[in-house]
Amino acid sequence: MHFSIPETEVRSGENGSTYVAYNIHVNGVLHCRVRYSQLLGLHEQIKKEYGNNVVPTFPPKKIFTLTPAEVEQRREQLEKYMQAVRQDPLLGASEMFNSFLRKAQQETQQIPTEDVQLEIHLSNGQKVKVNILTSDQTEDVLEAVATKLDLPDDLVGYFSLFLIQEGVEGSCTFVRKLQEFELPYVSVTSLRNPDYHIVLRKSYWDSAYDRDVMENRVGLNLLYAQTVSDIERGWILVNKDQHRQLKSLQEKGSKKEFIRLAQTLKYFGYIKFDPCVTDFPEKGCHVIVSAGNNELNFHVKLPNNQMKEGSFKVTRMRCWRVTSSQVPVANGTANPCSSSKCEVKLELAFEYLMSKDRLQWVTITSPQAIMMSICLQSMVDELMVKKSGGSIKKMQKKRLNGSIHRSDSQQAVKSPPLLDSPDPSKEQVVKLSTKLSSVSLRGISASNSANDLSGNEFHGNYAFEGIGDDDL
Repeated sequence: MHFSIPETEVRSGENGSTYVAYNIHVNGVLHCRVRYSQLLGLHEQIKKEYGNNVVPTFPPKKIFTLTPAEVEQRREQLEKYMQAVRQDPLLGASEMFNSFLRKAQQETQQIPTEDVQLEIHLSNGQKVKVNILTSDQTEDVLEAVATKLDLPDDLVGYFSLFLIQEGVEGSCTFVRKLQEFELPYVSVTSLRNPDYHIVLRKSYWDSAYDRDVMENRVGLNLLYAQTVSDIERGWILVNKDQHRQLKSLQEKGSKKEFIRLAQTLKYFGYIKFDPCVTDFPEKGCHVIVSAGNNELNFHVKLPNNQMKEGSFKVTRMRCWRVTSSQVPVANGTANPCSSSKCEVKLELAFEYLMSKDRLQWVTITSPQAIMMSICLQSMVDELMVKKSGGSIKKMQKKRLNGSIHRSDSQQAVKSPPLLDSPDPSKEQVVKLSTKLSSVSLRGISASNSANDLSGNEFHGNYAFEGIGDDDL
């Protein structure tokens, strides 16, 4: 998750006095407004619970009223503090920190705690209404949905709640996976836009886990509905022959056979992102990015209108980061941005082992950059858990404990230390490869991966001469 405090507001207090509010944004969207005193109170609680040695530096109190320059300095310091707390595996996962953010979110949106019905959408367009409290966190809402659907407890961890925005002709944009520090009801209603919905969807990448889900009737129906939906929206590619086979299985009600056939199709289990821009293989190329099978797939339109395709495997990424910047809207000026004249520009950049001795940075400019980063992180988590002999249930518990949340003081969301070594030397890249190359999953070739992007050119549709992980 990307935490920032891009702006402040002068607001009126209850007694008519004014104060400075610091607007905390998550993934570029306002999450809550807080006062300095509230953050100071959080800091004191954290310090009391975890000790001075663990807690990041907090900006000091001032005796006199702050000047505009001092307010700006404090904003920057508080932003670094929030990012430092969030990236700490202990502090960022603590209930103290997450409950503070949930309470602040609810107070900012001025939504009282009360019983409500929340609509959760399924992949087939059906809606499930659950009775919850407005103050229920993500995990509570997910469990309420599972209970309503009669999904067994041991399968709840295979699914997550996602915030999506519906587009024209059934298209949808994945905004983010709902996190433990937010209140789903508040998150979706505060947007005040009927195009935004919360959707239940599987949250793992390896299709081998489908077997566990399909053993249960409800799990099978959920997975089947998602597969049909992904095919209908064109996320899974199907030729005429395969379409006939799928239609026949659908008419027979053979859901398991339908899913097993779909598992053999291109892009099964991938998330497809909205069209965006990349600097690979040339600056300014339009690209459609899909995430799945432990890779980012690029479908690129070159400046000469030629279409090319290729994939970047997560096992060959040394590190990645998400950065944000304020950019003026058209006809804007070079003056500092205001909320009415500027928009947030998000970029995902990753360092990739193009060939045995050559690393290269690849950048994607997209409003969904953070969602892409979350996908990469969850792929790494899944690979490492499976390599160590763990289960998906342990992986989900690890996520709930906050292990995948990383950010830094430069407004960046980075991969964990395993992937984000400060030394870009070849030796450390090889160490990363050694740790991940022994992971064996269906669809990952140990060597000579035909889809892998390597060499100096972008060769196009499955014509890459890739270097497999064993060659590193």
